[in-house]
Amino acid sequence: MQNHPVYIDTDPQSEYSTLNLGPTHPATHGVFQNVLQLDGERIVSGVSTIGYIHRAFEKIAEHRPFYQITPLTDRLNYCSSPINNMGWHMTVEKLLNITTPKRVDYMRIIIMELARIADHIICNGVLGVDTGAFTGFLYMMEYREEIYEIYEEICGSRLTTNIGRIGGFERNFNQIAFDKIRKFIKKFPPVLKEFEALFNRNRIFVDRTRGVAPVSAEDALSYSWSGPLLRAAGIDYDVRAMEPYSSYDEFDFEVPVGENGDVYNRFLVRNEEMWQSLRLIEQALTKIEKEPSDIFHADVPAFYLPPKEEVYNNMEALIYHFKIVMGEVETPTAEVYHAVEGANGELGFYLVNDGGRSPYRLHFRRPSFINYQMYAPMSRGMLLSDAIINMSSLNIIAGELDA
Repeated sequence: MQNHPVYIDTDPQSEYSTLNLGPTHPATHGVFQNVLQLDGERIVSGVSTIGYIHRAFEKIAEHRPFYQITPLTDRLNYCSSPINNMGWHMTVEKLLNITTPKRVDYMRIIIMELARIADHIICNGVLGVDTGAFTGFLYMMEYREEIYEIYEEICGSRLTTNIGRIGGFERNFNQIAFDKIRKFIKKFPPVLKEFEALFNRNRIFVDRTRGVAPVSAEDALSYSWSGPLLRAAGIDYDVRAMEPYSSYDEFDFEVPVGENGDVYNRFLVRNEEMWQSLRLIEQALTKIEKEPSDIFHADVPAFYLPPKEEVYNNMEALIYHFKIVMGEVETPTAEVYHAVEGANGELGFYLVNDGGRSPYRLHFRRPSFINYQMYAPMSRGMLLSDAIINMSSLNIIAGELDA
């Protein structure tokens, strides 16, 4: 990797030690393993191993109707699960040629950008912990909790949300939910400023992160990086801007870009993305006010679950409910790919459908899986302590790495 220090052993009598960094090592950010060769505190070589929590999501999905796949997507990157949910619903909508109302698009943007903020709070907060600063992490967690309360008001769940439906949402946002959203975007900016003041020019934090694990734009592209990691390396690629979905093309926002892809740049890019997410949420709230307040899903009765009260009291609604849940509605024979900008990068769904009740083939493009492949090569020549914060800045979520 460009600018990475190269350690050359000149003593033929020296002996390397082997360290298992994971899957149960306390410094490992997830259930995965790196078998490292060390010369003192410096990494000579390493091999990464995954597969410890393999849950066969793709194979399970191929035996489930479309509606029953949503909870599986929750368990990919569970730090921002609503983005996974929305991405899957949009994939099915592309298959079925469903066009969602503008109000649904704006509601989705609000939820996805809240999820992005929650995810970045975790990543940058934990990066602070790994460099010896616990305060910022504890302070920011309070506001991740407020985001979870918004989820709970909208769908009744917090972490694995199962939020939304094919065609829109299961229910409308009530006034309490809107009030909580507006309260959050008013309270969070001063807190984010304080968080940045704690770290951005903190001499200890800067010394621990600047120049650690720099990645050139060429290397990032050759390893198929995406998301904040790619942008930190100087590439202004964002799915929301390059391949707009959910009416993102109507919004005014910037794509933060770093310089040399080191740990410090990754931190700064994620902080700036939280500011841009707040900006997007504010615009979405303004746009929603101009749309009919009673619209929260597309008019697709063959794929949208009828209200519960109708299911309990109307035979036709009960039949539709059964047919949709059990996958007894005809679907096109087609092959589609849809991607959204997940918190860690391009989250894609490759769906091959043969017209049956379940996908013939479904593949998740999991950004953590793509991003992690570079960890062992980029750690070569690095101090062990720097390898830990490098891992932290990659924000590898085990559920998304090892699906």
